[in-house]
Amino acid sequence: MTALAGIRVLELSRVLAGPWCGMMLADLGAEVIKVEPFAGDDTRGLGPPFRDGLSAYFACCNRNKRSLAIDLRAPAAAEVIHALVARADVLIENYRTGTAESLGVGYAALSAINPRLIYCSISGYGRTGIGALRPGYDFVVQAEAGLMAISGPADGEPSKVGVALVDLMTGQNAAIAILAALRARETSGLGQRIDVSLFDSALAALANVGSSVRFTGEDAVRYGNAHASKSAVSKFCCRRWRFRLGGGQ
Repeated sequence: MTALAGIRVLELSRVLAGPWCGMMLADLGAEVIKVEPFAGDDTRGLGPPFRDGLSAYFACCNRNKRSLAIDLRAPAAAEVIHALVARADVLIENYRTGTAESLGVGYAALSAINPRLIYCSISGYGRTGIGALRPGYDFVVQAEAGLMAISGPADGEPSKVGVALVDLMTGQNAAIAILAALRARETSGLGQRIDVSLFDSALAALANVGSSVRFTGEDAVRYGNAHASKSAVSKFCCRRWRFRLGGGQ
């Protein structure tokens, strides 16, 4: 039996961060129902390449899911969504702030139907605070959070990472948070709202580079394909291999 067998997820998300989260849960065995507008997720049309009418972009983040096309603005949609929510464990959405509420699929409305529902919101800058109303894009957040500033040649211009890394990290963080919420529900019997943002995910991913700036007060620099701690890493590796070969410390 798979880890998430018996868990039902409604995915009301599009493009990459939300669908990546849903796919991770599907890979773990959850039943994921992807709710799309009649035109489909944007990535269905993003290409080339395509194979048999399927875009590589859509295929990369939507495996193992079932799909339901519905117009959430239609009056009859509410009955369908409410029936699905009543039997769901998790809902993932990445609308702009306020849109879910206008469509009748906000947290307050749906948690009233199913108090055990774990409701995960993915946004650019969080659902509260000064950036709550801003749209979020991987490209922009890579720049604003500092990831571009430390990528690229040491003597060149800042550069974005070659894949939408912030979207992927955010989707993964959302999946981890959902797993934790499912575990917490076993004790409390209640669901909860999760708020995951692209900006927070990108900032956290600066890791040792970010903490080095806090330690020194100096801006990080680009190293290209070199390593900021190259000499220390080399010494560590040499000592490790001497030990393995019987040369001691």
